[in-house]
Amino acid sequence: MAGFLETAVGAVPRVKTVLGFQDRLGTIRARTGIIRNRYKVNPGLYGVGSPSPESPVLVTANYKLSFDALRRELTGLDGWILVVDTRGINVWCAAGKRTFSTDEVARQVQQSGLERVVSHREVILPQFAAIGVALHELKKQCGFKGVLGPIRAKDIPQFMRQNRKADESQRSVTFTLAERLTLVPVEITLIWKQFFLAALVGFILSGIGPDIYSPAAAWARGWTAVGATALAILTGAVAVPALLPWIPGRQFWFKGALTGAIGGMAYLLTLMAEAGLGEKIGILLWIMAGSSYMAMNFTGATPFTSLSGVEQEMRKGLPIQCGSVLLGLLLWIIAPFIGV
Repeated sequence: MAGFLETAVGAVPRVKTVLGFQDRLGTIRARTGIIRNRYKVNPGLYGVGSPSPESPVLVTANYKLSFDALRRELTGLDGWILVVDTRGINVWCAAGKRTFSTDEVARQVQQSGLERVVSHREVILPQFAAIGVALHELKKQCGFKGVLGPIRAKDIPQFMRQNRKADESQRSVTFTLAERLTLVPVEITLIWKQFFLAALVGFILSGIGPDIYSPAAAWARGWTAVGATALAILTGAVAVPALLPWIPGRQFWFKGALTGAIGGMAYLLTLMAEAGLGEKIGILLWIMAGSSYMAMNFTGATPFTSLSGVEQEMRKGLPIQCGSVLLGLLLWIIAPFIGV
């Protein structure tokens, strides 16, 4: 906050365009999944700089990372930010889930009294909102014309200098190494509960054998299972996004299974060289299934997978993953009995 702006509808908060320590700390916490589901700002109208009735109105989601990404690119500009209530979800996902919608944008326009604040009748929407907002319906509902801005907030200054026209580079979606790796921390931190549960199950099942139950076997074989689980997470959540363009196949469950198979083979050759064939196959299936599942989490975060594509991939991948897990666990349990 940097004070308030007096308008025809009362005081409007003025926000800073430079992120402070708390903002950056919050970004880290959100990126690592600590406050991911509650990192949001209040919907409504905000101002940056010294906006006038002629200043542009930029619309964004109330997910604070989206809000911060926009305001930090507006240094030196005077404008208004209209924040819609997306339940703390980013623009792209909210548009797909219809929380960043025509009705919601129109509602915020009317609720904020925007027609009394600005003299024009135009709002600039992020391009990723296009799947949720019908521009022709927006004008019917609230009287404001919707204009699709660039994909990235950093291109907004150039977009404004180009008379609110986006060129091809501003319309093009990228998925660079840095952009892919940005997703890794939250995927790893969100899986820790499942990891410890899998580790506990691994230790318990590893003690089953001809002697009914052996704590020594549970300890020795359990760490092997834990290591395999950790490897599955790393291959699926780190190796797949990092090596995405070079891994064969299109669907993420397949990419994860393939990467897990390569990592699993290395695990067998280095740390399980003396193990029996049943244990090796069981562990390999476990790693492949876990890696495939972790990789599939990225399906909805790429620029080349639609909502229907995500559903189609899950219908193919989940049965294979579940089958591999069950078969892998079965082989791991019966291996001590058959001595193979």
